[in-house]
Amino acid sequence: MTRIVAIGECMVEIAPTGQTSEYRMGFAGDTLNTSWYLRQLLGPQDQVDYFTALGTDSLSDQMVDFLSQADIGTGHIIRRGELTVGLYMIQLTEGERSFNYWRGQSAARTLAQEADTLSQALAGADIAYFSGITLAILPPQDRERLLDVLRAFRANGGSVVFDPNLRRRLWRSANEMTSAVMAAGAVSDIVLPSHEDEASWFGDSDPNATALRYAEQGAELVVVKNGPGQIATLTNGELSIHTPVSVTNIVDTTAAGDSFNAGFIASRIQGRTPAEAITAASTLAAQVIQFHGALVQLPLPDSPMNLSNT
Repeated sequence: MTRIVAIGECMVEIAPTGQTSEYRMGFAGDTLNTSWYLRQLLGPQDQVDYFTALGTDSLSDQMVDFLSQADIGTGHIIRRGELTVGLYMIQLTEGERSFNYWRGQSAARTLAQEADTLSQALAGADIAYFSGITLAILPPQDRERLLDVLRAFRANGGSVVFDPNLRRRLWRSANEMTSAVMAAGAVSDIVLPSHEDEASWFGDSDPNATALRYAEQGAELVVVKNGPGQIATLTNGELSIHTPVSVTNIVDTTAAGDSFNAGFIASRIQGRTPAEAITAASTLAAQVIQFHGALVQLPLPDSPMNLSNT
């Protein structure tokens, strides 16, 4: 049995259905998306928990019900009476997405106010998963508190997995963002960056440079996603290059990286090599982006891959 705790913000998602001017409401968010796919890919003996803060209003109750129905653990979620959940809307142009956010009253911004609560949520877990968005929504002192708890979790034998997921608009400055992301990389065993974002803010010349930068911070395994381009991995000082699955029918790239992360983590839990895990992760992401919305029910139609039974 493996227990994973994902830390972050689940939001209300308003997404296009594919019909003109028609939208649907759901729940999503980068770490939640990965949790959703992990829960479907892993076996019943494995546990996926979500740690966040929500309000006590009906929308927050609906979110807890949604997580529970997806068999994602909610036992450590914090409830804040005066706050609620954030919301975002997806807009698509030829399959590429842009977002508008409303998160001023999001309770998730308070998820790291108490170190003891964080530690209790991670007690007995094997893997802690978080992202750059998790960091971005927190006040600086809470951000440091979260990293301290994750550092202690790793020192006590837990594995920390981090997706930098750089989103400049969520940060007060580019320097604050890059400094926080590198500090997070230093407490992580596995880092799953996207080269396009990293090149924009760190000036990396290629995926290899991105991998080396995080490895120098102490990450044991770095997997650099690169859209349709080649994926770089660096583990134990060995650099490898992998070719992702090609996609022609791109409908919605929302959750491409999040589903890739889930496919990779699940494959590693199931004993696959990094190369095998990348193939599985790339295959899953390639399929997910052929559907609308962040969360796509598995197994997908005509899918050659079914990790949940392996």
